[in-house]
Amino acid sequence: MNDSQQTDFGYTKVSPRQKTEKVREVFESVAGNYDLMNDLMSFGLHRLWKKFVLHIAGVRPGYTVLDLAGGTGDLAAVFCDQVGDRGSVVLCDINASMLNAGREKLIDQGCMRNITYVQANAEQLPFEDNSFDCITMAFGLRNVTFKDQCLASVYSKLKPAGKFIVLEFSKPVAWVRPVYDAYSFSVLPKLGKWVAKDEQSYRYLAESIRMHPDQNTLEDMFKQAGFDRTRYVNMSGGIVAAHIGYKY
Repeated sequence: MNDSQQTDFGYTKVSPRQKTEKVREVFESVAGNYDLMNDLMSFGLHRLWKKFVLHIAGVRPGYTVLDLAGGTGDLAAVFCDQVGDRGSVVLCDINASMLNAGREKLIDQGCMRNITYVQANAEQLPFEDNSFDCITMAFGLRNVTFKDQCLASVYSKLKPAGKFIVLEFSKPVAWVRPVYDAYSFSVLPKLGKWVAKDEQSYRYLAESIRMHPDQNTLEDMFKQAGFDRTRYVNMSGGIVAAHIGYKY
């Protein structure tokens, strides 16, 4: 990691090392209220967005699945049921607090027999190549410093014909943007202050969304990493997009 480089932390330019630390601090701060804040700030829509990801993932009994930046385990909980006793699920997150929150939640839900937990950086995944039938990443890619390295690492870990799905905030259509911007920069930080006692982390959230590659740019990045049959699906007027790519 070259600290002479500069990267984005929201609207601020920092070194890659500083971004890693600042992102860690953000999620250390929000881990305890992560699920509640997701419901509040998305009006519950995040559950519908994730249901769509689960639908297109097409996970079957016996699959091996990796949920990257898996947070509190919304996707992993469903994958555990879908893969059955012959399959396996890995919940992976770079942040220990988020990973612990996910583990506690999944244990409470009885998801224990076919899941493992791994703390790791998505840019350098510690798994054997050609290991997973499906890899998902919901609302995590925008926090990765070197997104091209993450995509390359994911590609190498997929089995041939494996599928990668990224669910992420994206660029909304023109008529949505004024209302979306007003909500993101006026309401969302105040909601974070009132509920999570952390205004700054949710201001970073709004800024990080604006700095994330738009739909077409991210699809090009998928292709450059080697993914085939790439496409994306906009939801809620492009506020969120699901990107899909395959390894062949």
